[in-house]
Amino acid sequence: MTDTLTGPAPRRSLWRHRDFLLLWGGQAVSEIGSAITMLAVPLAAVLLLDAGTFQVGLLTAMSTLPFLLVALPAGALVDRAAKHRLMMWCDVGRLLLLGSVPLATLPGLRLTYPHLLVVALLTGVLTVFFDVAYQSYLPVLLDKEDLVDGNGKLGTTAAFAQFAGPALGGVLVGLLGAARSLIADAATYAVSAVTLFLIRTPEPAPHPAHGERRIRDDVKEGLHFVVKHPILRRIVACTGTGNLFNAMMLAVETPFMVRVLDLEPGGVGLVLTLGACGGIVGGLIARPLANRFGSARIIWLSPLVIGLPAFLAPLATPGWGVLLYAAGLAFFGMMAVVYNVAQVSYRQAITPHALLGRMNASVRFIVWGTMPLGALLGGLLGTWFGLRATVWIAVLGSYAAVAWVFFSPLRSLRDVPLAAEPTPDPV
Repeated sequence: MTDTLTGPAPRRSLWRHRDFLLLWGGQAVSEIGSAITMLAVPLAAVLLLDAGTFQVGLLTAMSTLPFLLVALPAGALVDRAAKHRLMMWCDVGRLLLLGSVPLATLPGLRLTYPHLLVVALLTGVLTVFFDVAYQSYLPVLLDKEDLVDGNGKLGTTAAFAQFAGPALGGVLVGLLGAARSLIADAATYAVSAVTLFLIRTPEPAPHPAHGERRIRDDVKEGLHFVVKHPILRRIVACTGTGNLFNAMMLAVETPFMVRVLDLEPGGVGLVLTLGACGGIVGGLIARPLANRFGSARIIWLSPLVIGLPAFLAPLATPGWGVLLYAAGLAFFGMMAVVYNVAQVSYRQAITPHALLGRMNASVRFIVWGTMPLGALLGGLLGTWFGLRATVWIAVLGSYAAVAWVFFSPLRSLRDVPLAAEPTPDPV
């Protein structure tokens, strides 16, 4: 056993780790189902309810709003609960919520827009709790030497879901209709709940002191740990800055491809699919890169080097030049998955078990909180300065985010320490 999260192979292959394979299999199926939902719910609003543009936008916002509203208290509650059981209940809840949509289309019943809003909002709340518990539960299943490998495998399936989910969703909507296609997503949550139920690795009991404290004090302690940590706060700043400019890019991406690159809808889908391939590659190479260059060093090296070809995107032109945009997206996706595997593994390795839920919730609250602002800035800058100029600004800003981790104590580390750091004093 070494004292750092180094590159040597884990003591046993994760392909023979029964409980991890159950978690991974359930996650893979659920991720594909969620990608179907991202397409099917808005289509249900448009095709069945004739929803307008603002209504569709509001529906989309409802699914992400819980990350700002409940992420912090969710972290405190996750640390007080058995994460394994909590994730199963979140899956069951999402199954029932999404299953209510096709049920409402049966004869004698009526699907309404408020129904979809409630489903989107409550599903988002359960997703917040599941995601916080999920990232906090992986260190229970795996030794810290295996976290990079485990997160890499999970990142690969998440990227594959982004690649295959929309296409599969389009086929299902065509065959079953927008509402009934959600049956497939509801079924994926059932699969995830069953695989979680079959996991037998014992989970440490929540710290007894949690029950004697106020939720507000627990939230403060989680934020204090993140903000006061000399490396963790730099990682959060890097991720939050990157998300700000990435949201700016997403806000103008479709108009840029349609109005500047002269792509038809089918061409837009093809470019996005090609771009998503980069994320799959990133998940596959995350572990080998961490072995070769160091599990801590790759946190700043991946955006600095792999992120550089993202500058191909704003150079794209109509015709064959659109491949430059696809290549830029692919390298950005590859970088994002490698970076996220490395930084999530670092966070899991250095955080005491009793703080994992609050740490993950605090990080998620901060780094997702920049995205609505980035989307708004993207729309404004696209209107004022033009679409290509906004794409340049977005790529430059996203690349510059690496400065937060490049000029940080991470540069003195090759690998992530295995020992969790001491719990900070209560605030």
